[in-house]
Amino acid sequence: MEIVLASNNIPIDLNNIFISHDNPLEYIDYAHQSVLPRNLCNWIKGLYSVAIRDRSVDEIISVVSGDCSNTHALTELYEENNITVHRFSYPSSKTNLYNELKTEITNLAAAFSLTLKDVQEYSKITDIVRAKLKKIDQLTIDNKVTGFENHLWLVSSTDFCSDLEKFSKNIDEFIKVAEDREPMDSTVRLAFIGVPPIIPNIYNLIEKKSCKVVFNEVQRQFTIPSEAEDFVQRYIDYTYPYTIWDRINDIKEQIKLRKVDGIIHYVQSFCYRQIQDIVIRKHIDNMPILTIEGDKPLDIDNRTIIRIDSFIEMLHDKKAGKVR
Repeated sequence: MEIVLASNNIPIDLNNIFISHDNPLEYIDYAHQSVLPRNLCNWIKGLYSVAIRDRSVDEIISVVSGDCSNTHALTELYEENNITVHRFSYPSSKTNLYNELKTEITNLAAAFSLTLKDVQEYSKITDIVRAKLKKIDQLTIDNKVTGFENHLWLVSSTDFCSDLEKFSKNIDEFIKVAEDREPMDSTVRLAFIGVPPIIPNIYNLIEKKSCKVVFNEVQRQFTIPSEAEDFVQRYIDYTYPYTIWDRINDIKEQIKLRKVDGIIHYVQSFCYRQIQDIVIRKHIDNMPILTIEGDKPLDIDNRTIIRIDSFIEMLHDKKAGKVR
């Protein structure tokens, strides 16, 4: 983000355009008409259609290592449609992680006529906004910000809503409102781990049941929460692009800090990260976990509602001492 902004370009997260559209299913239908496989993650279909159908951006930074395994082919489709693409890779090995990541950041900066020093200098500006996002996250822990509000603000840090100055002012206004609120009543404190959900109404469903989502794992990581002075180190501390072990250590630390009673693990249909649920359950074995799967940006289905209801009822009973 610092590279895009320091080079006087406008950041646009294609994911955010897709999911905030009045009818995101249009993008999925267009992808199908373009003969993209139906057994493909719908986020990928949305990214494809936003870029190809709408021509929403002039150039794309494509993370070809450390994010989605389908991005390699998606990048080639962008190029096939004459969109300039800048490839970026988070190193897959930790043997020489710092130097490899520093080289990747330096090369991407050079593609926008910047040096690493330029980018580090600009980070002093984004640091101010990132600190405000940490404040929102703390207010969530303090029961003054809902899980959905937390999700929306933190996930928006992937492009700062394309206007850093306006985004910063809007955060200030929101924080003033949130600080004046009375803490919300909630019996059960939940963690939401996994990729941000494609289902729009899931938070409202959960928080109507005397529950409070106090931790959005990946959305928090998108804000780059590391406070390391070294700019490169911050993106090493960023857990999302690396191994499941980095994520598990972060999750364990946060569920303890936030006094979490249970975990909802959201997985996206046809995403390789579904497999990681096995490892997560093995290594976070002292915490009730409900895994739910989403596919399209539609309201939550009845079967999943029943599963969530049963899970939350069990957590309430456990807190009341009715079950062990």
